[in-house]
Amino acid sequence: MIIEIVSDTVCPWCFIGKRRLERAIAEQPPQEELQIGWRPFQLNPDMPPGGMDRKQYLEWKFGGPEGAKQVYDAITAAGQTVGIAFDFGKIPQTPNTINSHRLIRRAAEAGKQDQVVEALFRTYFLEGGDIEGTESLVAIAAEAGMDGPDLGAWLESEAEAETVRAEDAMARQIGIQGVPFFIIDRKYAISGAQEPAVFHKAFEMAAQDPGEPEGAPEGPAQA
Repeated sequence: MIIEIVSDTVCPWCFIGKRRLERAIAEQPPQEELQIGWRPFQLNPDMPPGGMDRKQYLEWKFGGPEGAKQVYDAITAAGQTVGIAFDFGKIPQTPNTINSHRLIRRAAEAGKQDQVVEALFRTYFLEGGDIEGTESLVAIAAEAGMDGPDLGAWLESEAEAETVRAEDAMARQIGIQGVPFFIIDRKYAISGAQEPAVFHKAFEMAAQDPGEPEGAPEGPAQA
């Protein structure tokens, strides 16, 4: 079974969705060998390099701190149900996420995608750390067990940036408007950070379908 997760590294619901998927797999493992891959989506594709002051971002996105509080109170409560202690007050800057997505893509070559995604989420949402700058991303990669003497130079380049943008564009073209978005065997889709029972249903549907995964995730059925 192949599970492709379309997400953004500044999406708190994506962190929650990761935990709920992990719980679903622990409760009811898929019957077939499982492969999980992460695909990029930018919630703020026009965010300038270097990002934006968090207060300015909240003003722009939610009309100010009061509007943001209602949204983030619900996220904080949901996070507590899956063991995530969000600390939004620690976040000084909302970054451009292209570099973090480039790192996730590079991590696939080392078989460390999940570990890198986890480290990015923890750095940003629990510690208020930087997930855009080269030095910070190299440290995050090392924390995830992904080493490489050329990683810093690679991040300083534009390698894979256009590929990430193209994948983001493809996600929008096939109708993905928000994340997280889970694609099971490129046939069944789960939109949002759903509860484990929803994943269980999708696993069962995939197990009952003997066909091979489609070549592209266009038009997957909703689980």
